[in-house]
Amino acid sequence: MKKGYAIIIASILACAICACAKPAPASTVESATTASGQPDDQIIVTKDRVSEHDEAPATETQAEPEAEPTPEPQTLLFRDVFGEEYTTVINPDIPKNPYSPDLFKHDGDKLTYEDDAYDCMLGVDVSHHQGNIDWQAVKEQGYEFVIIRIGYRGYGTEGSLNIDRMFDENYKQAKEAGLLIGVYFFAQAINEEEAEAEAAHVLQILNGRELDLPVVYDPESILDHEARTDNVTAEQFTKNTDRFCAKIKEAGYNPMIYSNMLWEAFQLDLSKLSGIPIWYADYEAIPQTPYDFTFWQYSNEGKVNGISGSTDLDIWLRKRL
Repeated sequence: MKKGYAIIIASILACAICACAKPAPASTVESATTASGQPDDQIIVTKDRVSEHDEAPATETQAEPEAEPTPEPQTLLFRDVFGEEYTTVINPDIPKNPYSPDLFKHDGDKLTYEDDAYDCMLGVDVSHHQGNIDWQAVKEQGYEFVIIRIGYRGYGTEGSLNIDRMFDENYKQAKEAGLLIGVYFFAQAINEEEAEAEAAHVLQILNGRELDLPVVYDPESILDHEARTDNVTAEQFTKNTDRFCAKIKEAGYNPMIYSNMLWEAFQLDLSKLSGIPIWYADYEAIPQTPYDFTFWQYSNEGKVNGISGSTDLDIWLRKRL
């Protein structure tokens, strides 16, 4: 009997020892402690948890989108009046030529253009070189406006300011014949102060006379002689043009700039002359400029009844109302 009790008690103790040695379920273990009851430095990994000494799972990184390639700058190949070819980069910041090339229609010395946005008017530009002009005959030929040279600065060292000797007569007679009138000044300023003096000279000659069309600043190069402007930089030409036009506008007249493709490519920064219309000179069949313009001088060899010899011919591209 005592031996039987001993066996039963031994079995019970063995079960208790096994039960004590069985680990707690992994899902309920938060951490392990030392014998002293303090947290161990190495925290046990529990289900769905990560110890301080395990690496965090790698996160998927998204590749950055590739930058769009910078577009190649557009270039323009053009010819000057002598047939020399040039290449220039087209400035994307300057308003563009809005006209359709195939809508310019030549018929002898006459030119027309029409689309849904623009119509046109023909005219001439003259100076004392054309001599006495029969303005009524010009009007009857279908030319409805004229841009008259009002004056000029000499291109020599002195750079004197002058009135065109036929200006008063041309202004009076063209007005009587019913043509619309604008004026231009042949400029040779080497700095902004001289450009301002040129504007003051024009305003003095006008003396408050009414104009239908703008006052044009015409800063040209002298190709066959040494000139006072030979060493003027493109930046300075742009500043001169801006100063002249500002003074003309302050006086209540509308300014305009005479230009050609050489000047637009290499001499004038049109991005700094925004808002001032362009009178563009080009004797190709269609205008080569990629930039906006309002008047186009399309010939320097026009034949017009009432004008002796050759004269410049112009088209005014007018926005429809």
